[in-house]
Amino acid sequence: MEASYQLPYPPSVNHYWRSVGGRVLISKEGRAFRRKVCAILNRVRAEPMDGDLAIEIVVYPPDRRRRDVDNVLKSLLDALEKGGAYENDSQIKRLTIEKRQPVKGGHTTVKLQTYKEP
Repeated sequence: MEASYQLPYPPSVNHYWRSVGGRVLISKEGRAFRRKVCAILNRVRAEPMDGDLAIEIVVYPPDRRRRDVDNVLKSLLDALEKGGAYENDSQIKRLTIEKRQPVKGGHTTVKLQTYKEP
């Protein structure tokens, strides 16, 4: 089984969490990203994949600022789970991410497939 999605560029983990009154919450930017991903997955009628998964992610930043490629993973994987791409991110057995040249507005491509032991 396989599924591919084109999604917005995720917020960095540095912008994903906010501390409010001693509690740590998902930021306004993080919630907006999650809503967008959920809407896209709903529109394409994504069905949750089961079993072990391999995920390939390619990010296209919105500009040339320095960005750590690993900082987008938390918000992206959480949004995919919330949107119903899979039941739980503990299903992920292989995860690859690549950062390419910036494009106006930025975006992300995600490919999910059943994981096969090497």
